[in-house]
Amino acid sequence: MFGWEFPPHILGGLGTASYGLTRGMWQCGDMDITFVIPKPFGDEDKEFAHIIGASQTPVGWRDVSREYVEQRIGKVMDPELYFRLRDHIYADFNYMRLNDLGCIEFSGRYPDNLLEEINNYSIVAGVIARTVECDVIHSHDWLTYPAGIHAKQVTGKPLVIHVHATDYDRSRGNVNPTVFGIERDGMLHADHIITVSNLTRQTVIDKYGIDPAKVTTVHNAVTPLSQENLDVTVTKPKDKIVTFLGRITMQKGPEYFVEVAAKVLKLDHNVRFVMAGSGDMMDKMINLAAERGIADRFHFPGFQKGKQVYEMLKASDVYMMPSVSEPFGISPLEAMQMGVPSIISKQSGCAEILDNVIKTDYWDIDAMADAVYSIITYPAMYQQLREDGLREVNQITWDKAGQKVIDIYNKVLGRS
Repeated sequence: MFGWEFPPHILGGLGTASYGLTRGMWQCGDMDITFVIPKPFGDEDKEFAHIIGASQTPVGWRDVSREYVEQRIGKVMDPELYFRLRDHIYADFNYMRLNDLGCIEFSGRYPDNLLEEINNYSIVAGVIARTVECDVIHSHDWLTYPAGIHAKQVTGKPLVIHVHATDYDRSRGNVNPTVFGIERDGMLHADHIITVSNLTRQTVIDKYGIDPAKVTTVHNAVTPLSQENLDVTVTKPKDKIVTFLGRITMQKGPEYFVEVAAKVLKLDHNVRFVMAGSGDMMDKMINLAAERGIADRFHFPGFQKGKQVYEMLKASDVYMMPSVSEPFGISPLEAMQMGVPSIISKQSGCAEILDNVIKTDYWDIDAMADAVYSIITYPAMYQQLREDGLREVNQITWDKAGQKVIDIYNKVLGRS
C-alpha cells in the first residue's frame, strides 16, 4: 500500500481512513501488509502493517556501517531493511539532493513543492517494489497514483487505486488540469478502482470517462473508540454548543455554517458556535462572523488532533457538516460515536449509509438552522438522535469494509 498519511501524524481524513481500512483488512486474517508513507516518525502503530518510509529508502548508494544506520534511522526502520533496499537501487539518482544515507528528504505534509514530492515518492516506489514481495499494489489518493503505476510496471502485479476524493470535490468544479491528469492516469492504469461512496463513483465514471465495471464503492467506517476517549472529561458551559470540525476550505462549506449560526442566534442567543480546524478560508470566516455581528458567540480553536477532537465532541450538543462536495466524511461518524446528534449535507458520501442523522442540502441554511434549533430546544429529539445514532454507527466497522477490499483483490488476482 502506498499512502500519504498515517496516524498519529495526520492532516485530514485520509490518514484516518487509511489506518482504519488497513487494520480492518488485517483483522480479516491472512494478510501481510506493507504500508509506505513519505515520512514516518517512529510512533506509528506497527501491529498490523510494516511501515516503510520513503525518506528512509536509499536511491543513491552510500558506504555506511550498520551502527551508523541504526543511529540515524533505527527509531523508524530496521537497518537490515535499509541494506536490502540499497541493493535494489535501479538507477543513479546522485544528481538529486540526497542526504548522507542516499535518501530523499520528504516533508510528510502538503508543501508548496507537492508535485516534486509526488514525483520523488514514485522514484522511491521503484526501489521498494524491487525489494518487497507483493501480490497486489494499492494506492491511496492521487498523490500516490504515480508510485502505484511505477510499482506495477516493475512487478507486473495488479494495481488497485483508492479514490478518497477527486479534484472536482476539492475545487468545486474549478479543476486543476495537472491534478486531473495525475488522477486520470492512475485510473487508466488501475486494474480496479475503489471509491469511498457512490457519489464519488459517479464522478469517476462521468468526469474521468472510466468503465463502470472497473469501479466499486466501499464505504468508509469508524474504528471503535477506546474507553479513554469515550470517557474524556470536559467542563461544559451553560450555553449549547454547535460544532464544525474539518478543513476550513471551499469544499467543506464553512460559510454556510456561519450563516446558519447567524440565523439560530436570532432565535436563541445562548448558543456558541465552534469552527475547529484550519485552512485557507479561516480569515474570511472570522471576518464573516464579525460582519454578521456574531463574533462574541463564535470560536476558532484551530486544528484539533487526537484527544482534543474527542474533548471537543464531548462538549458539543450538535455536530454539523455542511460540505458542498464530500466524497465520504468520517467526522459525523466520530461525532455519533461520542453521542452527538449530527446534521450533514445530502452532498456527502456518508449520507448514503447513515439514517439517524438530519440531512439537508448544503445551501439550505434555513433547513439547517431549523434542525440546529430543534435539536437544542427539544430534549426528546436530541435524545433520540443521540441514542439511535450511537446504535447505528457502532455497526459500521472497518472489518466489513476490509473484507470487501479483499474480495476485490481476489477478483483482480483471478481467484474469485
